[in-house]
Amino acid sequence: MTVLAEHHSDDAQHSFYVIHNRAVTWGIPGEPQLVALHLKRDPAARTYQFDHAELPLPSMAQSWLIARGCPEDKILLPDGMGTTAANDATRVLEQRLRSDGDHFALLTSYTRDDDPIETTVMLRAVDEKAALPFRVLLEEVDTTAWTHTLREGGFATFEAATQWWEAHWNGDEPSLPTASPATRPVTAVPGLLARPAPTRGPSR
Repeated sequence: MTVLAEHHSDDAQHSFYVIHNRAVTWGIPGEPQLVALHLKRDPAARTYQFDHAELPLPSMAQSWLIARGCPEDKILLPDGMGTTAANDATRVLEQRLRSDGDHFALLTSYTRDDDPIETTVMLRAVDEKAALPFRVLLEEVDTTAWTHTLREGGFATFEAATQWWEAHWNGDEPSLPTASPATRPVTAVPGLLARPAPTRGPSR
């Protein structure tokens, strides 16, 4: 495992980590490769406890940690650690994903770590009245420039999001519909997936 970013509170009672689990590439195809880890210590009792989540994107791992008390500016990936955002749109979207952790739930994701390297993420709004409750995030990596882009699409129904997902992984290259209103952040909320997720990975 490789620590991508870490922060420790001044009182040494809390540690926050964004970790890349390299071993995942040899496991079930498409599984999230990032781990958000929160370690809590009780010096008086000389005990500790921890909580963690496996998430597909750095901004989602950061959001999970921020929701548990980590300052946002302390858990950003340092320069040279991972790929760099290729444009302002990517940077803005990543910042929005980090900012809060209670508007969208993670339904499914697929990380492809051979060329072309990309990750797709499907989200569902916690607010059932949201105009476009289903969102898809698409991160694509340029291995030559060592940069990445992150885009977002909005869908009114689970079926529409699933159709895009399956077409994308079948190689049809469907356009990603503009998400409006803008995405709010992401959290892994259990129990929201009432229907089966789409086929997770490539069928091509």
